[in-house]
Amino acid sequence: MEVTKVLQDGSMFDPAVLDLSSEAILAKFQGAVKLQASLSLGLGYSTTMSAPHTLLGGFKNLIAVAAETGYEFPEATAFLDAAKNAPAAGAAGPAGGATAAAAPAEAEAAKEEEEDVDMGGLFGDDEDDY
Repeated sequence: MEVTKVLQDGSMFDPAVLDLSSEAILAKFQGAVKLQASLSLGLGYSTTMSAPHTLLGGFKNLIAVAAETGYEFPEATAFLDAAKNAPAAGAAGPAGGATAAAAPAEAEAAKEEEEDVDMGGLFGDDEDDY
C-alpha cells in the first residue's frame, strides 16, 4: 500500500510532510521557542523563556552602573577586571595601524560634510503663508 494523499481535519496534503526527521522537528520547535521568547521580551511579559534574558539584561545594567560609579561587588569586579586585562579588539587593524591614522581624517571629512539642511518649512517656519 502506498499513501498518495493525507486527509486531516478537512485538509488534504501530500505524504511528504510525514517524512520529517527528528532534527527538522527539533529545529522547528527551537524556532518557536525563540519566537516566543522574543515576543515575551518585546511585550515585557515574563515567561520561562524570557526570564533568563531579562535577568542577564539586569546584570549587565548593574555592571554598567558599577563601572560608571566605582561601586564594587564581586561579580562586577570580576567582569571589569577581565575587561581591563583583555587585549583591545582590532587594535592592530588589517593594515598594521593604518586604520588609526585614517580615523581622524574620516572625522574631519564628516565635519566638513555637515551643513545646514533646509527642511522646507516642516515645522511651520516658512515665510510663505498658504
